[in-house]
Amino acid sequence: MIPWKLLAKAQTPGSGAELCLYQRGAEFTINADRDELMNSRVYGSEKALATLACQRFTNQPQARVLIGGLGMGYTLRSALDELGAKAEVAVAEIVPDVIHWNRGVLAHLADNPLDDNRVTIHESDVAKLIKQARGRYSAIMLDVDNGPNALTAIDNDWLYSLRGLQTASVALQPKGVLAIWSAAPDAGFTKRLGQAGFDVEEVAVRGRGKKGAHHIVWVAERI
Repeated sequence: MIPWKLLAKAQTPGSGAELCLYQRGAEFTINADRDELMNSRVYGSEKALATLACQRFTNQPQARVLIGGLGMGYTLRSALDELGAKAEVAVAEIVPDVIHWNRGVLAHLADNPLDDNRVTIHESDVAKLIKQARGRYSAIMLDVDNGPNALTAIDNDWLYSLRGLQTASVALQPKGVLAIWSAAPDAGFTKRLGQAGFDVEEVAVRGRGKKGAHHIVWVAERI
């Protein structure tokens, strides 16, 4: 078997977790310390995050969308494929190196989504953009950790708190959608979304095709 080759390292602000980008043949992976965050062979649920959210507002040609976490660009690509030509997509990525990787060695994986003129990339914590917005977004999509327990940045805990979810609700338009990716279910978090004023659907999706592990996408509509 071809061994993994380390291509680059980066530090995550806040927690200081080390991100490592590896390649093995045509396959890429990004790890946070010893935990795999994403893999170029397993991205079905990342695409589903955007598809499930965007299908809730197909009648909005000028939709405004915020994506938290660039990853390998799969969620962004899926959103662009669902949205119209006049849509605006803001992407918040707190690690500058991840943006650099997506403009370089990873760009081809999701068909160069950062080159789309509908996209604005922010080298920023997504929480900052959420706090600044008021009724701005048709949807907010979050894939910044492996679930509602912060892994890569301690500050991300706020995003999943009742206060953070209520702030996200304020940032959304009426009937706007908050979609959140997770590696596993979390009944307590589902309840918290309801307490924050959302109508919640918990969707199990495959990581890869029909054989991949199940991941979770919460699709929460502002009431």
